[in-house]
Amino acid sequence: MNSVLQKIFSSVIRTGTLTVTTASGRKFMLGDGSGKPIAVRFTSLAAELGMLFNPELKVGESYMNGTFVIDEGSMVDVLALALAQEGAGKVPHWTRPQSLIRQLNQGLRQLVGGGHRQAGVLDRLDLEQFYSYFLDDDMQLSCAYFEAPDQSLEEAQLAKNRHIAAKLLIKPGNLVLDIGSGWGALAFFLAEVYDARVHGVTLSPEHVASARARATSRGLDASVMFDLQDYRNVVGTFDRLVAIELAENVGVGQFEAFFRKCGNLVKEDGVILLQLSGRPERMEISNPFISKYLFPGVYLPALSQLLPAIEGAGLVLADVEILRGHYAATIKIWRERFRARRDEIERHYGESFYRMWDFWFACSEVSVEHAVVYQLQLAKRHDVVPLTHDYIAREEARLRGLKRERSSAPPALNTSNKGTVGFRLSKTLEP
Repeated sequence: MNSVLQKIFSSVIRTGTLTVTTASGRKFMLGDGSGKPIAVRFTSLAAELGMLFNPELKVGESYMNGTFVIDEGSMVDVLALALAQEGAGKVPHWTRPQSLIRQLNQGLRQLVGGGHRQAGVLDRLDLEQFYSYFLDDDMQLSCAYFEAPDQSLEEAQLAKNRHIAAKLLIKPGNLVLDIGSGWGALAFFLAEVYDARVHGVTLSPEHVASARARATSRGLDASVMFDLQDYRNVVGTFDRLVAIELAENVGVGQFEAFFRKCGNLVKEDGVILLQLSGRPERMEISNPFISKYLFPGVYLPALSQLLPAIEGAGLVLADVEILRGHYAATIKIWRERFRARRDEIERHYGESFYRMWDFWFACSEVSVEHAVVYQLQLAKRHDVVPLTHDYIAREEARLRGLKRERSSAPPALNTSNKGTVGFRLSKTLEP
């Protein structure tokens, strides 16, 4: 087995410096001696076999369960070395049958639709304490918007909310639907700054409970509501609709249905703003480890997959912005905060849980140059959105001033009826 492992690894790793120690204790060197030295070690024969015949899944699994150990360097270094090799990304011919089966199975699941997959995501998303270790104070699990390189994560997430609000063209009292509302940060921002009435829907019971408690503590019970509800079952029409990194879960074959539902939920002069992670080119399947353990069914689409669906749904693409570098900056801060809390995380969740997420961070960091974040502004009519972009900068500047004034004093309770007439906190919202 040792000679087979060395032969196959040698055919893949031709540059760099990698020392491999097998489960039997044999050690061999790979690469041309250049770059940062990296040393890895297998502690079981099963890990070696998995790495040979199912590397797309078993690299992460073996790292998570401790049978693939990195003695020198980090998982980021290992993945970066692998991606730097000639032919990186191509499936070895001896693993193609299993890769094809995985591709077919994942493709079928993605074509079916988003409901059951979103339920699977809940197993990983209902961990408020864990996410608090590395997210911003408002618990936003989405790409931030860095207006300056030295901005803090909290400042960049606030800047993202300003940017989104400006593109939504919200007016005081507007009724806003927030699909996948999470812990409610954007909903609170829109309610506090615009006196908007916001209805958030999510499939996470923990998100609903936490967001409702936060709304009460902010005095926003009269302006925001959160329901445990599938967006496909929402009824009524809204002035504005926003969904932050939700479209990645709807399924490859469901994009047009998703956009059509969004169009049905907004008025004729309504505005839709979507932020979602994507890729510059079509992706065959998602990373099998991440799909199995962290985010089942998540698919990062290419713009070329979204545009036909938008057109088919009868919507107008008023604007598209590609956020380059913002995801990398967000991930960098998240990972730094995550690693700084390692002892606490392992104490609460165990070592394998920590390594599972460390692998996700490593994958995100090395692949971030291949990922983009889209902000899509949609409408039903061409004349709903201004013809030039200067309104965005003007509104962001106005909002910065408002937030500075508000930050100098504790938030006041919303005792005004402005923008809340007819709004009822119930399981069914009737605008």
